[in-house]
Amino acid sequence: MAHFAELDRENVVTQVIVVNNDELLVNGAESESKGIDFLESLYGHRRWVQTSYNGTIRKTYAGVGFRYDVQMDAFIPPEA
Repeated sequence: MAHFAELDRENVVTQVIVVNNDELLVNGAESESKGIDFLESLYGHRRWVQTSYNGTIRKTYAGVGFRYDVQMDAFIPPEA
Protein backbone atom coordinates (compact mmCIF):
# COMPACT_ATOMS: atom_id res chain seq x y z
CA MET A 1 0.00 0.00 0.00
CA ALA A 2 1.12 3.53 -0.78
CA HIS A 3 0.52 6.57 1.42
CA PHE A 4 -0.25 10.07 0.17
CA ALA A 5 -0.45 13.31 2.13
CA GLU A 6 -3.04 15.90 1.16
CA LEU A 7 -1.70 19.45 1.36
CA ASP A 8 -3.55 22.70 1.91
CA ARG A 9 -2.54 25.84 0.01
CA GLU A 10 0.28 26.52 2.52
CA ASN A 11 1.69 22.97 2.07
CA VAL A 12 0.44 21.80 5.47
CA VAL A 13 -0.76 18.18 5.63
CA THR A 14 -4.51 17.89 6.24
CA GLN A 15 -4.79 14.10 5.97
CA VAL A 16 -2.81 11.01 4.97
CA ILE A 17 -4.58 8.29 3.02
CA VAL A 18 -3.72 4.83 1.73
CA VAL A 19 -3.86 4.01 -1.97
CA ASN A 20 -3.73 0.48 -3.35
CA ASN A 21 -0.45 -0.15 -5.15
CA ASP A 22 -2.40 -1.25 -8.26
CA GLU A 23 -3.42 2.39 -8.75
CA LEU A 24 0.26 3.43 -9.03
CA LEU A 25 1.53 0.93 -11.56
CA VAL A 26 2.88 1.96 -14.94
CA ASN A 27 4.45 -0.94 -16.84
CA GLY A 28 4.87 -2.81 -13.56
CA ALA A 29 6.62 0.03 -11.69
CA GLU A 30 5.12 2.38 -9.10
CA SER A 31 4.56 5.96 -10.26
CA GLU A 32 3.79 8.76 -7.83
CA SER A 33 2.23 10.84 -10.62
CA LYS A 34 -0.13 7.96 -11.48
CA GLY A 35 -1.20 7.91 -7.83
CA ILE A 36 -1.79 11.66 -7.92
CA ASP A 37 -3.84 11.24 -11.11
CA PHE A 38 -5.98 8.66 -9.29
CA LEU A 39 -6.45 10.92 -6.25
CA GLU A 40 -7.32 13.89 -8.46
CA SER A 41 -10.09 11.79 -10.02
CA LEU A 42 -11.51 11.23 -6.51
CA TYR A 43 -10.87 14.58 -4.81
CA GLY A 44 -10.71 17.07 -7.69
CA HIS A 45 -7.23 18.48 -7.01
CA ARG A 46 -3.55 17.58 -7.33
CA ARG A 47 -2.30 18.72 -3.90
CA TRP A 48 -0.99 15.27 -2.97
CA VAL A 49 2.54 14.12 -2.12
CA GLN A 50 3.60 10.54 -1.52
CA THR A 51 5.06 9.63 1.87
CA SER A 52 6.38 6.39 3.38
CA TYR A 53 6.53 4.78 6.80
CA ASN A 54 10.18 3.81 6.42
CA GLY A 55 11.36 7.32 5.50
CA THR A 56 12.69 6.36 2.06
CA ILE A 57 10.46 9.01 0.50
CA ARG A 58 10.77 12.60 1.76
CA LYS A 59 12.77 11.74 4.88
CA THR A 60 9.86 11.60 7.38
CA TYR A 61 6.43 9.97 7.29
CA ALA A 62 3.89 12.78 6.96
CA GLY A 63 1.33 13.44 9.65
CA VAL A 64 -1.52 15.92 9.97
CA GLY A 65 -0.02 19.33 10.71
CA PHE A 66 3.36 18.57 9.11
CA ARG A 67 4.58 21.01 6.47
CA TYR A 68 5.91 19.90 3.10
CA ASP A 69 9.05 21.83 2.18
CA VAL A 70 9.37 21.85 -1.61
CA GLN A 71 13.05 22.86 -1.68
CA MET A 72 14.06 20.15 0.79
CA ASP A 73 11.54 17.67 -0.67
CA ALA A 74 10.76 16.68 2.92
CA PHE A 75 7.98 16.70 5.49
CA ILE A 76 8.75 18.88 8.51
CA PRO A 77 6.98 18.11 11.80
CA PRO A 78 5.15 20.94 13.56
CA GLU A 79 7.08 22.70 16.30
CA ALA A 80 6.05 21.68 19.79
